Amino acid sequence: MNTDRFGLADDDHAPDADSDSAVVVDAFFDHLATALPDSDDLIGEMRTRLTELEAENAHRVVDEPAAYNLRMTLALVVAYRTLRPRLGRDVTIALVRAAFVEPLGDAVAASTRAMLDSAEDPFAAMVALSKMQEVSTYGAGFTFERPVDDDRGYHLNIVRCFYHEVLAAHSAPELTPVMCEFDANWIDAIDPRAHGFRFQRTTTIGLGGSHCPFHFDRI
Repeated sequence: MNTDRFGLADDDHAPDADSDSAVVVDAFFDHLATALPDSDDLIGEMRTRLTELEAENAHRVVDEPAAYNLRMTLALVVAYRTLRPRLGRDVTIALVRAAFVEPLGDAVAASTRAMLDSAEDPFAAMVALSKMQEVSTYGAGFTFERPVDDDRGYHLNIVRCFYHEVLAAHSAPELTPVMCEFDANWIDAIDPRAHGFRFQRTTTIGLGGSHCPFHFDRI
């Protein structure tokens, strides 16, 4: 059975932000449809509103990755605006979190684990993937600082977060932690004893930090 759904262990793997974001958004709406009985019309309205909101926010598309990151972030906005009057703030946040984080969680973790397990040097493989995604998945909508980048450690600090900026601009900064939690899917795949490095993210911008520290260190 192939556990590497996203092909991270492939030698020629290259992130496809368009395809990946489409999978995330479709899984998000599918989860909402399952959680909300008789909601076909409501989900259809959300999808229509998402397309409209993307067009209204076209000025935020600073490069190709930004277009796909905008799509995912605005999907949260649309669902939040639609469901909050019906379900209340806290229930809606919990539902949006579950719909965004859970559907692909196991697949992301399994794919990351397969990559690390098959790598001759898991630390180097993880750093290489991070650097690739910084360009092809995140892009110019994010600002990165790299205070440490050597054979023993890679410390990436995100000092500007596109997700948070979009959510704050749409009066929904409380949803930023949902985007942060999505990362836990691949973070949990790292086994320091098996892979020879540890990962630390002590805070995020979404949780009130000044930056998001993504720190990888050999042990």
